[in-house]
Amino acid sequence: MSELRRSTMQPATDIYGNTRSGLPMPSTAKKASSSAMRMSLAGPAARTPYLPPGAGSGSNTGHSGYRSQNVNPLLQSTSKPNYGRTPLTNSSRRGSVWTGGPSLAPPSGSQTFKDPRPIRERSYQSKMKQDIYSWLQATEFDISVQTLSNITGKDYRAMFQHLVTIMDPGYPFDSRLRFEDEFQPALKSLRYPFSAQIDNKWLAAPGSMHSWPALLAVLHWLVEMGKARLNYLESEDDPTLQIPDRIPEEFSDPIHHQALAFNYFSEAYVAFFHGADVFHEQDKELEASYAKKNERVVGDLENKKALLAQGTKELDELRSSKAPLEKLQKIRACILDDRAKFDDVLHRLESRKRQLTESVVREKAELAARSQNFDQLKAEHEKLTEVVKVQNLTPEEVIRMNTDHETLTRNLEDLKYKISEARKTVMSLEVITTNRGAAAEEALDLYGNLLSAVGLFPPLPPPFDNIDLRLELNTAAANPQQLLLGSDIRKVIKPTLNSVAEIKRTERADIESERIKVDNELDQLTLECENVDEEVREIEKKVMSLNEQADDLRDAAQQESMVSNAEAARLERELAHARTAALSSGMGVKSRLQALQFDYREQIAKVSRLKDETIRAIAKNSNEIGLFKEEVSAQLRRLRDFVEEGN
Repeated sequence: MSELRRSTMQPATDIYGNTRSGLPMPSTAKKASSSAMRMSLAGPAARTPYLPPGAGSGSNTGHSGYRSQNVNPLLQSTSKPNYGRTPLTNSSRRGSVWTGGPSLAPPSGSQTFKDPRPIRERSYQSKMKQDIYSWLQATEFDISVQTLSNITGKDYRAMFQHLVTIMDPGYPFDSRLRFEDEFQPALKSLRYPFSAQIDNKWLAAPGSMHSWPALLAVLHWLVEMGKARLNYLESEDDPTLQIPDRIPEEFSDPIHHQALAFNYFSEAYVAFFHGADVFHEQDKELEASYAKKNERVVGDLENKKALLAQGTKELDELRSSKAPLEKLQKIRACILDDRAKFDDVLHRLESRKRQLTESVVREKAELAARSQNFDQLKAEHEKLTEVVKVQNLTPEEVIRMNTDHETLTRNLEDLKYKISEARKTVMSLEVITTNRGAAAEEALDLYGNLLSAVGLFPPLPPPFDNIDLRLELNTAAANPQQLLLGSDIRKVIKPTLNSVAEIKRTERADIESERIKVDNELDQLTLECENVDEEVREIEKKVMSLNEQADDLRDAAQQESMVSNAEAARLERELAHARTAALSSGMGVKSRLQALQFDYREQIAKVSRLKDETIRAIAKNSNEIGLFKEEVSAQLRRLRDFVEEGN
């Protein structure tokens, strides 16, 4: 084990309690005589009684009760006892500077406990002998089994000292003393619970029938204590060992805090004996340990702060934005408006589809009629050709007919050419007509979109509620007057649009006038705000000056209070000196003492008066600041109400 291993026993009771103080003792206090030996910072080791397994309540005693709890008188709380204080009157005697402490409790060894172990049974004695022999062999103590059967005083003393040394390697055995003089103190220091039942006369013949069971039980108890101590010291996961290297980076057990504190104090104590007064290295090591402990917690805290900030930002955005229901209602209104527009466009497209379908049906009927006429003409041509073949014609008639045929053929070719040219012209005109129809449809679609954008879709606002400004293109109409379906452009639509434009221009002019008026009012409000800001700054300057005056008064009161306190302390010292002189020289200075007491009371009254004046000045300044805040709040409320009324 390490040489710096602390005792596993409990500390001794501090006879001074918590009345120790870090304040220096007065020169009149009696100083305790210094010991020839330095006392350890950890304090003396005190021990608790140990009951072997099976003898008590059956609780696990393997690790409990052996944690180091050394009381360090240098590390006690610096309470402030009432020593060194001088009474104000001479009617009471000067008390002792020692404030006293808790009375010492009698040692636990003085109490009589009945040993619950069956130490007089042969089987239990055999078991204790076997345990003692095994433990002594394991701890390299040369002994035989026959020694325990025929024990002598010398052997018993050797075994006892060996077992006690295992329990406390620093126990001071003295070979010059008799064993009877060391036996009971050793048991009491180890807190053996049944030491009162043992008589020192038994040590002369420890193997006798009446003494051997109790003395054997002592050895067995020491063996069990040694095993428990060894098991405790060799345990690696027990935090009560207070080994700094085994403390995890993240811990919450108070024992770990105590281990770090003890390691800090021990290292600082060593550094103190090497002449150091400031312990920077120990402070850094302790701060590093706690920084590692709090690293994850600080990271989690930062993450949670970030999440909190994000959540707060989202909450502020939700609170500042409009309600989702209003947004959804606007979206619903837009969707319903778009649906109405889509239904209207769909109605127009369906009407156009019906018109085109009717036009296609008419074209198909006309094509069928022309095909039938062509077939009839072809049949008539074939019939005439047959008639010509069967007729008998003269050569002149044939020449004439040929001439007529050629003429007709040329005329037919001319007509075919003209027909082809006419068809080409018709096709080009059809293309132009189609393009212009598409352009007209696009223009009408743009016109409908503009009507929807400016809100002139029916129904129109009064006085145009009976007018429909919509137009539809019917490209299949045979009559050019029926190409556009809707109101007359020149007589109805154009005058209506001109009237609407005039109304809008008038409204725009009114709105522009209103905007100019609002800008003017806003400029006036801005000017008034600037004036209010100037007033606020002036009032703030006054408040700052009042605060400075209050600070000056407070500083002056504090200085006077310090002077009064110093004077009161001086008077206390003089009063104490006067009392001392009065005790030594009699009552000759009683008048001087009364004068000093009178001066002291005057100083106390002066201090009280200054405190009252300071409190009144602070209250007055606080009242003025409150009135100023109320005035500023009233001005701001009036300004806000004025702005709201203007809007």
